[in-house]
Amino acid sequence: MLLFWLGLLVTALPGAAIALWLLGLYFYLCKRYLDFVIRIFQEKPLFVVPRGQPIEGAEEVRFPTTDGRTLAGCYLRARCERRGVVLFGLEFGSNRWACVAYCQSLLENGYDVFAFESRGQGESDPLPGYEPLQWVTDFEVEDTRAALDYLKRRPDADPHGVGLFGISKGAGAGLLAAAADPYVLCFVTDGVFGTYSTLVPYMRQWFRIYNDSHNMHGLLPSWYYGLVGLTALRRIEKERGCHYPQLETELPKLGDRPLLLIHGGADTYITPRIAGALYQRVLGPKEFWLVEGAKHNGALALAGAAYERRVLEFFDRHLGRPLEQTREEPRRQPEVPAPQAHPREESAKHANAER
Repeated sequence: MLLFWLGLLVTALPGAAIALWLLGLYFYLCKRYLDFVIRIFQEKPLFVVPRGQPIEGAEEVRFPTTDGRTLAGCYLRARCERRGVVLFGLEFGSNRWACVAYCQSLLENGYDVFAFESRGQGESDPLPGYEPLQWVTDFEVEDTRAALDYLKRRPDADPHGVGLFGISKGAGAGLLAAAADPYVLCFVTDGVFGTYSTLVPYMRQWFRIYNDSHNMHGLLPSWYYGLVGLTALRRIEKERGCHYPQLETELPKLGDRPLLLIHGGADTYITPRIAGALYQRVLGPKEFWLVEGAKHNGALALAGAAYERRVLEFFDRHLGRPLEQTREEPRRQPEVPAPQAHPREESAKHANAER
């Protein structure tokens, strides 16, 4: 009798039938493939991560996060009169000195550069129970906010603001942190990606591997894969104790601040199509430079001098002040409030006072 009434409902309401079919397929896909998605999502990519060496004259920096971590950074001063400050966001697994290879031209032409290592990376404090992966979480975004707060508190802070130069994961975390912070005036990214817009195309590939029903792959729209992907993300977040923010929804909040998006034309991890989809979400002045033949994060190695020139010209247009102006306005010493102690530090002070 139940099958009879269900059949009657399906006949009378074809839209409801489609909805029921999609709902049933969703539960089937989750039961059949969710564990595969979760496992593959947490695998680390196989590529060589660049690391740099300390350079003479660099300022070693330690600064706090709002939740009590201490992060390691290095502040490199321009080799001539300063025209601006650039915050450098590192790719996954590299150390703070990796910024040097990318920023030689900037340093020689009047830009201070500050690079830092997020929690659990390099010499920065780890967070117990959290292992960083290549995907951006709220932890990396919070660490980037802490780096911006540090730059604002420096005695020689630039009152005009800073630029962002981010590579891959560092680019995504930087854009997410800067979306609500007008202190970041412009952005250069190389190999940037968003979690959601990267996950969905990958899921199509994974389904082809684990399911031989090729007709179904073509019939299912991207948003349907996205539903299953988001379900997987929620489970991963619960297991890993973190949250994966969506860069895609935050990019419009950059407003009218300029962006130069650099990407490798031969990038097989984050394809040019994925990067192009992110680029379309940016509302302000923007440039998309696709470096033909470059792999993921390989544009500098391939383009060399052209890469350095393009990055320098972008910051000259949108961040750097003319040398005449910098001579008239030397590095200011703005009055900034003393950073508030972390609750743990306050507890320690009270305990010592009671003794």
